[in-house]
Amino acid sequence: MLRMISIVVLGLSLISQIKQCKKISIAEEKKKLGNEQYKAKNYQSALKFYSDAISLCPDSSTYYGNRAATYMMMSNYTNALNDARTAVRLDPNFEKAYVRIAKCCVAKGDIIGIEQAIKKIEELDPQSNAVEGEKQTLQQLRQLEQTIQNNYDSKYYRNVVYYLDAAIKLAPACYRYRLLKAECLAFLGRCDEAVDIAISVIKLDSTSADAIYVRGLCFYYTDNLDKGIKHFELALQLDPDHKKAKEMRTKSKTLKDMKEKGNVLFKSGRYREAQTIYTDALKIDELNKEINSKLLYNRALVNSKIGNTRDAIVDCTNVLDINAQYLKALLLRARCHNDIEKYEESVSDYEAALQLQKTPEIKKLLRDAKFALKKSKRKDYYKILGIPRNASDDEIKKAYRKKALVHHPDRHANSSLDERKEQELKFKEVGEAYAILSDPRKKVRYDNDQDIEDQEQPDFDPNQMFRHFFQFSGGPSGASFGFEF
Repeated sequence: MLRMISIVVLGLSLISQIKQCKKISIAEEKKKLGNEQYKAKNYQSALKFYSDAISLCPDSSTYYGNRAATYMMMSNYTNALNDARTAVRLDPNFEKAYVRIAKCCVAKGDIIGIEQAIKKIEELDPQSNAVEGEKQTLQQLRQLEQTIQNNYDSKYYRNVVYYLDAAIKLAPACYRYRLLKAECLAFLGRCDEAVDIAISVIKLDSTSADAIYVRGLCFYYTDNLDKGIKHFELALQLDPDHKKAKEMRTKSKTLKDMKEKGNVLFKSGRYREAQTIYTDALKIDELNKEINSKLLYNRALVNSKIGNTRDAIVDCTNVLDINAQYLKALLLRARCHNDIEKYEESVSDYEAALQLQKTPEIKKLLRDAKFALKKSKRKDYYKILGIPRNASDDEIKKAYRKKALVHHPDRHANSSLDERKEQELKFKEVGEAYAILSDPRKKVRYDNDQDIEDQEQPDFDPNQMFRHFFQFSGGPSGASFGFEF
């Protein structure tokens, strides 16, 4: 009986060995086909054959090594690294698998992994030069990482992006480098580029707290604080110790609260309190240009309400430095320029505003500004004669007599050339003023600003007017006369 049992067991063992040999034979055939496809660069087909071989013989380090090499050619360094590590676990002396581990760690920017793989290779073969390239890359990555960290700490984000581009060329599969670049791009206001990188990583790894943090950063820097806060909180759920997400969540909430509080104070007419809140909010994050431009505009509006017109102009200018197409800031600055009689600047701002939005309202504002500019350049004849706008005809005549005698060229015959020219100009202006204000029709047009668009230039000889005036007013006549001083 026992002998019978032994014979049965032996038979089953032989059957098992036969089956195993058959599996090995089929697996070897799959590997051979995989090698052919690999050499032909048909990596997807090669991958299938190597996977079939592994299914048949899961304890073969060679099959894992081959599939790792295939994954590397497909730039799938994560799976390649997993296969290479499985290969060395099955065969701790598999030097070629360690080389592949080193190469995968280079692609992923894993400095510690590179160091460990190189160390193991040198233990297996002290004379090996299989990883000389990886050694050089390791040194380059170390130097780059130090330079990147120094520039990041100094907030030189453009430099960080520049050096990260060099690092990514060496380690194209390093998510850490790519996400750090995206973070710096967000700091620089290049949120479209940053969000593309973050989303590409999230598609590959939906649990990446760093990628979700960067996505939140992009929302934050495009004035979508609510979505930014949600992403920072999600990043913290995935990684409760994520320091950057904690800081940005706090900053976002503070900025949102202060912005809303300032708006409430403004709407309730508590302008000086609103001004203080907006000023404090502007100190929170100088890099958030999108929100800061709105805070600056709001503060400019407050300053215009409380009479700080020049401060309002400065705030509007700062807004436009951030966003040259901020229409509200252009219109407010134009109005403020007009209020302080800087008419040319006002016209320039309204013209820029009209380029952004051609509306009847802006066209009218521009016409009014141009009219005010022309009016400002028109001579103030009342001021020239030194009389009020409601002066009578007699007061106009007396003022003219007095000013004409003061500025007549004969009175300054012995003065310097410059002084004579200045007095001649003033004498002429006095004559112009009298010519307009003594003529009822011209005076009405002047007083009603009707002469600005089609202003009549007085055509007269000031000396002839002077002689004529004094002939009919009982004064001295002639081209030349003496003054009593």
